[in-house]
Amino acid sequence: MPRDKEYSYAHNRYLLLLSLLFALEFILLAFTPFDRHDWILENVLVLLAVLFFATTYKTFPLSRISLTLIFLFLYLHEVGAHYTYAEVPYEAWGQSLFGISLNGLFGWERNNFDRVVHFLYGLLLAYPLREFFLRVVDVKGFWGYFFPLLVTMASSMLYELVEWGAAVYFGGDLGMAYLGTQGDVWDAHKDMLLATIGALLAMILTAAINAALQKDFGREWMHSFRVKHKLPLGENALMRLWRQRRRK
Repeated sequence: MPRDKEYSYAHNRYLLLLSLLFALEFILLAFTPFDRHDWILENVLVLLAVLFFATTYKTFPLSRISLTLIFLFLYLHEVGAHYTYAEVPYEAWGQSLFGISLNGLFGWERNNFDRVVHFLYGLLLAYPLREFFLRVVDVKGFWGYFFPLLVTMASSMLYELVEWGAAVYFGGDLGMAYLGTQGDVWDAHKDMLLATIGALLAMILTAAINAALQKDFGREWMHSFRVKHKLPLGENALMRLWRQRRRK
């Protein structure tokens, strides 16, 4: 079997395994969730993501590292969707499995499952975003680390706005369950900060690995800051486009 076909076969098998594991979890946790309406709201974006990956996996196959990171995040998200993020019983699990209080261990005073998942949103999904930017946008050097961080921050902010809009639209217990602030007026700000910290750590770790293995790492970073097109844009670009149009 040719090497590229052998890799494709192994890659597809791994993708199928992750898909089956996620489908199994999704089906099991779809039964008797803590709040059915909140579960539906939490899974709207998940179903859109699954649809996106299902339609693009052939034209844009992600690495197994990226697939694993996305799987881990979605797996944890489904736990939060089943219980609602504010009611995930990790305290009871810690006591039952290890005989310890996780809140006591970390000095937490609230259910912080949502905070952990926001941190993991940045930590786990920044690398798949980096893969997109490198393979599609063709960024190099510093920008291959900065743009994934930037998109993580922007998407985290956008999600907080979606949460706020949904809470206002649905109102009542459903709105509060979906928003999950637990009385903290700075909840959205802290969530965005944690996602940013997670993404920053992911990019620092990725950069450290590449710096150790990539011989031209420093040269690529320096080149990424150089001006690639010396002519200014704005009105100058508009004039050039206008002249080109008139010539045609």
